[in-house]
Amino acid sequence: MPIALDIAVAHLAGRKRQTLVSVTGVVLGVAFFLGVSSLMRGSEDDFLKRLVDNSPHVTVYDDVRRGRMQPAALQWPQAAVAVRNVRPLRETRGIRGWREKLAVIEALPGVRAAPVLADAAVLTFAGRLQGVTLSGVVPEKMKHVTTIEEKMQEGSLDALAADPNGIVIGRALADKFNLHTGSTLVILSADGTSRSLRVVGIFRTGNSAYDENQVFVLLKRAQALLARVNRVNRIVLQLADPHAAQSAAQAIEAATGYKSVSWIEASEDLLSLLLVRNIIMYSVVAAILVVAGFGMYNTISTIVMEKTRDIAIMKSMGFHPRDLRRIFLLEGLIVGVGGSVLGSLFGLGLMHVLAQIEIRPPGVTEVVHLPIFWGSTQFAMAAAFALLSCIAASYLPARRAGRLRPVDILRGAT
Repeated sequence: MPIALDIAVAHLAGRKRQTLVSVTGVVLGVAFFLGVSSLMRGSEDDFLKRLVDNSPHVTVYDDVRRGRMQPAALQWPQAAVAVRNVRPLRETRGIRGWREKLAVIEALPGVRAAPVLADAAVLTFAGRLQGVTLSGVVPEKMKHVTTIEEKMQEGSLDALAADPNGIVIGRALADKFNLHTGSTLVILSADGTSRSLRVVGIFRTGNSAYDENQVFVLLKRAQALLARVNRVNRIVLQLADPHAAQSAAQAIEAATGYKSVSWIEASEDLLSLLLVRNIIMYSVVAAILVVAGFGMYNTISTIVMEKTRDIAIMKSMGFHPRDLRRIFLLEGLIVGVGGSVLGSLFGLGLMHVLAQIEIRPPGVTEVVHLPIFWGSTQFAMAAAFALLSCIAASYLPARRAGRLRPVDILRGAT
């Protein structure tokens, strides 16, 4: 191996210009691989973080995935007579025994849960009407399962607990109706029940539709307004590990009998889109390194053609074909390692430059920085692609060098 390494280094040093071009190609390939992949992975992580942080990891609804069968069909599945079109008894919608089910859910490790009663209502102020989603919450529990407390611009969720007639609204709704903390408005439910409420908090999430149509009141106040005493129609959960949401939802649904939807299930189409985007991204950046490998192939092929007499002499001295293959593979490995190290440093600098770029999308007041993924996996993948492309580019010339016949070369046959 030391002799093969010495010869490989001598070959590369003898063709400095071609070697420099090959190394430069690998450096640029690795650097652009890191720049593009870190930017794409960073945007994906930022999107998932916003998606996960701004929505519950799991939501338990007052619904079932499959309709309940009639008792007669359960008792006599093979009966000769079937009873159809049986109208079920009218009942108040909601999760039955929600306190017991909430206790079961909260007993699970790494789970935080909060009960919610949400329904449509109409907000009236100074003769103006606005349809909203009215959510009755328990402030102490709601703070631990959503980021709404972090989005508060005025007041807080705790103000709801201090004021039973309080309401928390979004900034877009406050601007639309010219409301502020302390303003009084009227909420009208579907059955005509109305109540005057005082604004005790204003939040802003950046989602104008949510900020304009979502309002929060105390759970007991919502139950009275919506005529659903002692009822909730969903339980929202946050998990210590968001990626375990799917399995947690299945376990909760089996335990409670109510439909439980994880953020993964709810965003299945978006996650599929991200997977396709990643496949396209890695294909493109890997192609950059494949192109750089052609430069390596050209360098090694030229060395093999120029060193045919040297190869014949080495074979005559007792070098085995695998020894010759090892020499030229080492040349590809040297270029790959050197290019990977320098490319990683160049790529790191490129990532720092990208992270400093500030953009202001149209209609957005806040300055946004490009999201960059700094994980070590990107560097490992870039180095692995670079080494594989260089070794693959060196293999064919190395194989041809191992197959050369010294007798034909020394006789001048080739």
